Amino acid sequence: MARAENKTEASGTAYLIAALAKALREQQQLSQEELGTEMGYTGSAVSAMETCAQPASDQMLVKLEEVIGGGLGVFQKARRWMLLEKYPARFRGFSEMEAGAVTICSYETLVVDGLFQTEEYARALIGGGYPPISEQKREELVEARLARKALFERDPAPMIELILEESVLRRPFGSWEILHGQLRSLAEDARRDNVCVQVLSLERGLRGTYAGARGPMKLVETKDHQHVVYMEVEDQGILVSDPAEVSQLAHRYAKIRAQALSPDDSLNLIERLAGEKP
Repeated sequence: MARAENKTEASGTAYLIAALAKALREQQQLSQEELGTEMGYTGSAVSAMETCAQPASDQMLVKLEEVIGGGLGVFQKARRWMLLEKYPARFRGFSEMEAGAVTICSYETLVVDGLFQTEEYARALIGGGYPPISEQKREELVEARLARKALFERDPAPMIELILEESVLRRPFGSWEILHGQLRSLAEDARRDNVCVQVLSLERGLRGTYAGARGPMKLVETKDHQHVVYMEVEDQGILVSDPAEVSQLAHRYAKIRAQALSPDDSLNLIERLAGEKP
């Protein structure tokens, strides 16, 4: 629902798009109701977009391009920047790197990696965080997170590797139904040709060695074949590019991977937990 206070949270790009959409609509002598009808929206939705009470969603930008874009491509180009501004500031630089990456290797200890999250899981996770955020901000973050899934279908496809602590597979957000849906989706992604998912067993520490104690990380090979590591600690994003430091972290990740269950055993565990009742 559009709210007046949302205007204070809207980005500069959102205001620019709103002004451009209004100018093009008026140039084409369309009322808000007429434009809304052509796009499949209500007139009030167009009004909310033009005042930034409810900034344009990614889907609305697509429709604006089709109906009043005039072949300029401005609304199409704006999709990238609108989504980018919806990410937390700490993640924006890395998101561009991730989108063009050749290889992405992630180790997660608390939640399912954002690239693999379902809409329901992401909404429950983001909406339940602290400090609380507005409904608009929650939906923007959910939309931006889901947009990352385009990476799975990119051509050429990147190699994506994910290692999850077993506890992640057992930790519900929102409801057990949401968790089970997330596990089923994770199992489907694990079957992709360019994806490998492994689970680090809860009992790994009983073997005497456990390499994952220092927390999550993402190792990325960029499109320019540079190797970087991204980590988040208490809302602070850390990007490591020094070759010596990256090498040390890569060795630690390799040890975590070696200690995890095989991809086949991991998939079997995920599928079993997806079918369990709480």
